[in-house]
Parts: sequence; C-alpha cells; structure tokens
Amino acid sequence: MPSPNRPGPLGLDSNNCMIDFGTLMRVVTPCPTMLPELPPQEAAKPVAAAAGVPGYSVDAAVKHINANAHSKSQQQCGKYVRLAIAKGGANFPQPYPGSAKDYGPVLSKLGFSKVPSEAYAPQRGDVVIFQGNSRSKHGHAQMWNGTEWVSDFRQGTDIYPGQTYRSEKTAYEIFRP
Repeated sequence: MPSPNRPGPLGLDSNNCMIDFGTLMRVVTPCPTMLPELPPQEAAKPVAAAAGVPGYSVDAAVKHINANAHSKSQQQCGKYVRLAIAKGGANFPQPYPGSAKDYGPVLSKLGFSKVPSEAYAPQRGDVVIFQGNSRSKHGHAQMWNGTEWVSDFRQGTDIYPGQTYRSEKTAYEIFRP
C-alpha cells in the first residue's frame, strides 16, 4: 500500500482509507502503511562525455569495431577505425584521409588527446596510428577494445599489428577519446 507521501491515483494524499459514507467525501486521514518510507530518490547524475570528444560513446565505437572485424586484414584499417569512431558519435570531417597514417591530425581536431607511449597502459577506446613502413606506405590504425587491438581484423594484445611494424619499430601515436 503506498504511503500518503507518495502520489496515488487521485494525487497526493489520495491514499486514505477513511471515507464518510454519508456524504461519500474523503476524509484526509491517511491510511497506516506497513511499508517503510523510502528515502527520496536522488536525481540521476548525467554521465560526462569522454574528456575531449563531446557526446562520444566508447562503448558504441568498440561494439561497432568488434562486430565488423575479420580474422585477417582487409587492407582497410583506416576505414574500419573511422567507421567505429563515427558510430561512437564523433563527426568525421570529409574528405577522409586517404591513408591510415594521416588520421592523427583528424583525431586531434575531433578532441582525442595524445597519450605518451612511455609506460603506456591501453584503455578501452584508445586509437593508435602507425606511420608507413617498408611493407605498408599507408601505415595502420587500430583501436583497443579492452582486451585486444582491433581494426579491420583482430590483432591480439601486441601494440604492433605485425612483424614488419615490430622489427622496424614503426613510429606511432596514441590517441584517447
């Protein structure tokens, strides 16, 4: 039974049990309740958007990149990472960079911040942009999903997406939403 402090079907204090049957008027004597009073509910606090990217959802971006990743590279890492970031709510300006290695300045303009690579511990949603190397002049883009690096394929936990990147120690930048 609701208490008299909570609105009933006829508004506040409508949950009374005394009725004058001669006049059919409600008597404003509240019904005793067996339920303890609940503390007033606090207003839901808004969840802040990611630090530098207003309205960006890391969850939506990670969900998208996970759902679309293949077991092997499709040679379209920049596109897959861009689409995931856009699904997260970032408004990618057109024209899109032609190579993955050129996404760094765009991420900065979107509000992603650079993270130092020294003692780096990946956080969900982090994006790494690699420069080109002897095997790929277009470089590489990838996103950390919380357990592994993903782009157009699932790469595992090594920050380097392949042997050439690792052996040549290809330069990279880390961006955080």
